[in-house]
Amino acid sequence: MNQQERVSPGTAAPAEGSSCSRLSPWVFLVSALAVKTALMTVGLVVLFHRSCGQCKTLPQNAPGWHCIPNGSASQITHVSQSCDKPAALQGNHTELHCILVVHQSKGRDWKCCSEGWRPFQESCYYFSDDQMPWDESQQNCSGMGSQLVVINTKAEQAFLYKEIQMKYRQNGINLYIGLRDKEAGQWRWADQTPYNERAAFWRRGEPSDQPSDELCVVIHYQKDIFRNWNNVPCTIHSYWICETAAETI
Repeated sequence: MNQQERVSPGTAAPAEGSSCSRLSPWVFLVSALAVKTALMTVGLVVLFHRSCGQCKTLPQNAPGWHCIPNGSASQITHVSQSCDKPAALQGNHTELHCILVVHQSKGRDWKCCSEGWRPFQESCYYFSDDQMPWDESQQNCSGMGSQLVVINTKAEQAFLYKEIQMKYRQNGINLYIGLRDKEAGQWRWADQTPYNERAAFWRRGEPSDQPSDELCVVIHYQKDIFRNWNNVPCTIHSYWICETAAETI
């Protein structure tokens, strides 16, 4: 009995060692899978942030919030790739489109536009769904705290063309801008900004002086981005573009 008692523990020991040797590969495999899963998770987070840099994401806690890339501007040196929601938007402003810009002298700030308006540089733009004469178009813009768009740069013209192309998707349409001829041969913007021929994008052969009642200006949607302004009678019904200053927060 004593010999058997001493032998039994001795014979059991190899069995335990064999069991451990069989479990070791599984432990290693599970550990390896855990590490791989962690790395994949990190990779997805990085991918998400890169996607967020393209500004096509919606944070879960901010319905209606969009992070939108800013266009080029001489006074803006950097556009943040972060989609973090600005503190001022918490709770009471969930229907704004915003861009984060960094100025040479002013530092960082957010430029925001109301839902339905499109942000670009320092301004917000509204593209109408209905058509009306120039005066009524301007009145509608005024009623929204804006005015018919004033185009100052080539970059702004290119932005407007791109937005028109995405929204209307049809050739041959006209959209009123804030330029008209109130005095003989003197073009004026709705906000009294002086007319600058270097920042004008007329179609070839325009502006024409015949017929004589073509005193208002439209963007005529066609393929040539920088040659699509046309003067027309102010009474024709056209779509229209409003512009207002973006809200800084």
